[in-house]
Amino acid sequence: MSRLKTRPIIEVLVSNRGPVPEGASEYAQEKVLAAIAHLGAPVLAVRAQLTQAANPSASRPATAQAMVDVNGRPVRAHAAADTMFEAVDLLQDRLAARLARTRQHGGQDHRIGGGGAGGAEASRASRSDAPRPDRYQPPIEERRIVRHKSFSLGRQTPEDAVIDLESMNYDFWLFTDMTSGADSIVYRDARTGGHRVASADGDNPTYEAGPLLSVSPARAPECSIDEAVGRMRITGLAFVFFVDSATGRGCVLYHRYDGHYGLITPAR
Repeated sequence: MSRLKTRPIIEVLVSNRGPVPEGASEYAQEKVLAAIAHLGAPVLAVRAQLTQAANPSASRPATAQAMVDVNGRPVRAHAAADTMFEAVDLLQDRLAARLARTRQHGGQDHRIGGGGAGGAEASRASRSDAPRPDRYQPPIEERRIVRHKSFSLGRQTPEDAVIDLESMNYDFWLFTDMTSGADSIVYRDARTGGHRVASADGDNPTYEAGPLLSVSPARAPECSIDEAVGRMRITGLAFVFFVDSATGRGCVLYHRYDGHYGLITPAR
């Protein structure tokens, strides 16, 4: 007698923000389940979030996000479109592609830092359990900015920025806050294992702390680029988020693996 193995029932928890159209939650459940249907590894949790901007004339006002816990490893995807149903369709494709990459690499994430939407370039960011290459350490007085990139920062919520950070496996993600219009940054908090957000506005008035996203109490320093370099040399931090006194914009100076510095500034 053969014994049939039945797959456990997977529940997709969908939360909505804003005037999400009727039927979109059920549609998202169906599409996310289709994206994970062929996974061999255990799926421990699946969550999705649909966000509809109150202003329908906004650029791509519908955003769909999903997080799949594949045997303890989170895989995230998101998409934005003119309508919520279009965003969910795009989400299904992107989630399926990222899950396929996870299977191909045996659960290991081989991406490295680089420029991308939102303007974040990290210094070869990687998971805490993945080996990092040894960082070359030239004498402090010889370290200089050898790479400068300028991007038009994407307008998004901190939660969206976290998804981009994790999707690209960066150390930080520079973005423009959708609500306040302030240059902001999200990054991994090594002490808690969660994420932290900071704003160039200083007091971070628009952000609410949560279990996975804390708010930095520190005010982003306003200084020149040369002064930011001096701060890096003194502190030895992996990166410094600061307000450029010449432009008033939030920028990031980061430590490269060749021992020198890279600079990211918002396009004017």
